[in-house]
Amino acid sequence: MTGRTVLVTGGTGGIGRATALGLAGMGASVAITGRDATRAEDAASEIRAATGAQVEVFLADHSSQVAVRRLANEMQKRLTRVDVLVNNVGGYWNTRHVTVDGLERTFAVNHLAAFLLTDLLLALLQQGDHARVVTVASHAHSQGRIDFDDLQSEHAYSGARAYNQSKLASVLFSYELARRLQGSGVTSNAVHPGVVSTAFGGEDPGRTQRVLVPILRPFMKSPQRGAATSIHVASAPQLQDVTGCYFTNSQPHKSSRRSHDHGAASKLWHVSADLVSS
Repeated sequence: MTGRTVLVTGGTGGIGRATALGLAGMGASVAITGRDATRAEDAASEIRAATGAQVEVFLADHSSQVAVRRLANEMQKRLTRVDVLVNNVGGYWNTRHVTVDGLERTFAVNHLAAFLLTDLLLALLQQGDHARVVTVASHAHSQGRIDFDDLQSEHAYSGARAYNQSKLASVLFSYELARRLQGSGVTSNAVHPGVVSTAFGGEDPGRTQRVLVPILRPFMKSPQRGAATSIHVASAPQLQDVTGCYFTNSQPHKSSRRSHDHGAASKLWHVSADLVSS
């Protein structure tokens, strides 16, 4: 990865921090995003101390489209290229929250933020050398369904249902992006990190997070192991031209039947474009 620039969203903790650290250790220059300045600088300092890599820090709340646009604008000023974009930022909320844009938070953060940021950074990605977009999804997508009549979960909300829908949206987006970028030199793939021991869901935990996670935590993957698939898909030479795939445990894996619905992917793309239009 020497000479390559990698951007990891949500790179201040958990899987994102481990991803940034791993890729920096392979020689990449790294940029990370986070909401909290102290956590972001702590992560950057750790990566610099461990690897000697150049680390750029960008602050943004990915639930706000204004913040995502401001973030992309700052990146365009400070970065000359992006060789790898890892759409890692995400979350789980047990109760329904509405963003400053009036959107349901899970859908806004887990899907729309990546959709918007990727679009805004396409010019930087096309400046890269065989650039890659890696979107962190989840096997939870297989339980998801895109409810086009209630994308914002206004009529009925379940944290699990909203999360599953958002992760199906992540896979559909990744595949549709691959189709739209075919022949451009930019690839797009989705990854499942596994069940990882992080603070995920801690802001607004449901019963599973409160009761089961403490019991299961000793059996979960470490953030380093959880980051392994993202690192592999971001860096493996043999994947230079591989696009439109879903990976788990660093191997191609068949995603759910719904994730291969081209009609749904195209509709989701257009609906998403409308939701982020300024």
